[in-house]
Amino acid sequence: MAQRLTLSAQRAALEREWAQWVPDQADTSALGRSSAVRTEVAQSWLRSLRTVDPGRDHAPESETDDIGPRWQDSPLRGPVTELQDQLHSVADDAGYVAAVTDASGTILWTYGGPVMRRRAEQVNFAPGGRWDEAHMGTNALSLALRTDQPHTVFSAEHLVAALHGWVCYCAPIRAADGTLLGVLDLSTTWKRSHPLAMATVRTMTTAIESKLHATAPAPAGMRLTCLGTGRLTRDGTPIRLRPRHFEILTLLALDDDGYNHERLHYAVYGDRAVGASTLKSEMSYLRRATGGEITSRVYRFTTPLSCDAVDVLRALESGDLDTAVRLYHGPLLPDSDTPGISEWRDYLEVAMRNAVLASPHPHHALTYGESAPDDIAVHEHALTLLPPHDPRRAMAAARLHSALRA
Repeated sequence: MAQRLTLSAQRAALEREWAQWVPDQADTSALGRSSAVRTEVAQSWLRSLRTVDPGRDHAPESETDDIGPRWQDSPLRGPVTELQDQLHSVADDAGYVAAVTDASGTILWTYGGPVMRRRAEQVNFAPGGRWDEAHMGTNALSLALRTDQPHTVFSAEHLVAALHGWVCYCAPIRAADGTLLGVLDLSTTWKRSHPLAMATVRTMTTAIESKLHATAPAPAGMRLTCLGTGRLTRDGTPIRLRPRHFEILTLLALDDDGYNHERLHYAVYGDRAVGASTLKSEMSYLRRATGGEITSRVYRFTTPLSCDAVDVLRALESGDLDTAVRLYHGPLLPDSDTPGISEWRDYLEVAMRNAVLASPHPHHALTYGESAPDDIAVHEHALTLLPPHDPRRAMAAARLHSALRA
């Protein structure tokens, strides 16, 4: 009880400090901010106070003295190096400091002009500084790492008083498989805060992730892509197939139990008068194309086939909507009228759509909306969730306008 009372008193003190740092109401309205302490910030304060002294004057140093080797080995180094001219331009033009961390919250790379760099170094916003919640309390980097979502932390929302002159905009960076690799942050003095700064961070994060995904080695074995298109690769090399073959492979990938001949025949041809030998011929061709990895009596793969639709289903089943919307690139084999494919296509679309419409996070609706341009409800949901001054509202509004005119 005493500990709870102490934390409550500390939160009250932090809120009083916050009130002193909030700009006048006109300024906060222009920036799209409220003078009330946000719930996620207050909750982070209470967690942080268990390990961090608000009076500390800089971030602690990493246990590793030389951060160079960690940056050298980081998968982020290549993409950040390729984009460093753009990052330098953003930092120089706007008077910001750019930083990249690893998944633990340790800064691996920074860039800023001489004045901002000196200010950043005073609080160890520099390579080797530890900025996770347990070591530096509430800040944009620690919130982005904890929630795997973009965050802005303004002035006295920071737990540590030494950061009350700062505003930070941050977004997570993910590998091609969804693994959180670190975050990208843009920080400056709070008087230079700008509503487009977060959009800039998101744009640069997307560029980093695109380069990560483009340079990721192709997975060994076969990979079937059937969302929005049909494509099969073996060890990264495309395998040419007819549309019917993509339909059969997709059905087998989505059903671990496999198909007997009669069931697969109906899933592929429906009630059409197609002889049994036709399907047998198609299966013989597919065995040659896949290296004989399909069994005979019950059609199934001898080893699981890597497939984007299967990955989306598994993400939805586990409640990982971030991964599901990132991997969902459109309807299942959209040009197919095969009964089995049509059934699976409807199932996936309903599952994705319902999950997105139930989500309180606008980026889910925005990301899914890219592959559902005619879905009015999804675009309306995005607009409902986005704050009034969020620059992404323009994109959501344009999509809704196009959908209403379709």
